[in-house]
Amino acid sequence: MRILLVTTGLKVGGAEHQVVTLARAFLAMGHAVAILSLSQGCEIDLPANVHVAELNMRKTPGGMALGLWQARALVQSWQPDVMHAHMVHANLFARALTRVIKCPPLVCTGHSFREGGRLRMLAYRLTDRWARITTHVSQEGRLGLITAGGAPASRVIVMPNGIDMESFRPDPASRQAMRVQLGIDTDTRLLLNVGRLVPEKSQDILIRAFAQLDPQVPSHLFLAGDGPLRRPLTDLVASLGLASRVTLLGQRHDIPALLNAADAFALSSSVEGLPMVLVEALACGCPIVSTDAPGVVEVLGELGSIVPRGNVHALATAMANTLGNGRGAPSAQAARRERALATFSIESVARRWLALYATLHAGAAVPTAEIA
Repeated sequence: MRILLVTTGLKVGGAEHQVVTLARAFLAMGHAVAILSLSQGCEIDLPANVHVAELNMRKTPGGMALGLWQARALVQSWQPDVMHAHMVHANLFARALTRVIKCPPLVCTGHSFREGGRLRMLAYRLTDRWARITTHVSQEGRLGLITAGGAPASRVIVMPNGIDMESFRPDPASRQAMRVQLGIDTDTRLLLNVGRLVPEKSQDILIRAFAQLDPQVPSHLFLAGDGPLRRPLTDLVASLGLASRVTLLGQRHDIPALLNAADAFALSSSVEGLPMVLVEALACGCPIVSTDAPGVVEVLGELGSIVPRGNVHALATAMANTLGNGRGAPSAQAARRERALATFSIESVARRWLALYATLHAGAAVPTAEIA
């Protein structure tokens, strides 16, 4: 099968990583894959045999028209069997593309609980019929899209994201090496957060909660990721007197090693779709503390400590308790990994996508069993 993946961009982000992870899985299964990015620049390692086209599209009517013309040429030359768009801008663009050229079946995937405001939801609703089906990565996200009026319930199904379980797995040697690299001794508890430094991740709440932990109990918070809030968060760390106990690592490409080094992972988000970093933490056997952002319960079940969003004290209490227990017994770590394997293995997720693509390519209706 020839699969064209359409994405808003290929910069660092959960949805962007998922597009590339799917591409890699499809290629390994013997399918041809092309990625169409609406913007230029790539910060993610791409498979060598994936075809990539970048539009550098401007947010003007002329830019949109030129982008559609370029994408039209790609569809004509590459002849995909299915098109799969990810994220709101790519979803709307791909739907518009179906109006200027005969396209194969189009699948549109939402990745965030909050896909946009009233205008975007109106655009979603008006163009809904131009896609064969819309999917969302979580049940909460699906319900959010329906409630916002973006699509009727009969036209949205849940299809989760997946991760490479071989890359994310318990690794004692990696744990030791990374802790040495970070300068963390055996008596210090390492708390980790991974994510873009943006408002919806609410890392300011995390830092304020960490400030409430007993300084007599050795602990260190590391934040891996970058974004527009790096300076304000750095200033917050300094103002709270935490410069020796909180480190902003910037963008990292060794997340599996960091997850193995951690004694606990903390997610402070106010908005998510399906937080795949929690899946990655589970796959590495790492204990988790998280806010009740959309998608969190679907990932964790009962294998984590979940607190209300924005509640600094509750987050601090949960972090203290979790750090006090360390990574737990081997059986507890194995249970976390097993939960990740059961639902979020990229191989099983890719096979589900391929089955859906085949159904749509054959012109059949989406099985109602797929609707969560």
